[in-house]
Amino acid sequence: MSLEEENLTHRLVLVGRKNLTVSGVREVESFDENTVVMSTGMGVLVIRGENLHIEALSLEGGDLKIDGDVDSLTYEEETVRGGGLFSRLFRG
Repeated sequence: MSLEEENLTHRLVLVGRKNLTVSGVREVESFDENTVVMSTGMGVLVIRGENLHIEALSLEGGDLKIDGDVDSLTYEEETVRGGGLFSRLFRG
């Protein structure tokens, strides 16, 4: 397993439906207080809930921490999108 593959191993840890840690995140595509959409090593993951806040994000390490009231975690089919949040912010 290469270092890149190892860093993008996908794992979810949800504690008490309040604290979610996700590894294997490639890109955060969108987020607000009710929905976080990200591309992971296993496809597009959509997190829904209330008062969702991204507490930490490391795209180099592929780690994301979310606090809030998590209602659902759903994997969706990959679709062609206009780019993720960071690609839209830093588009030249």
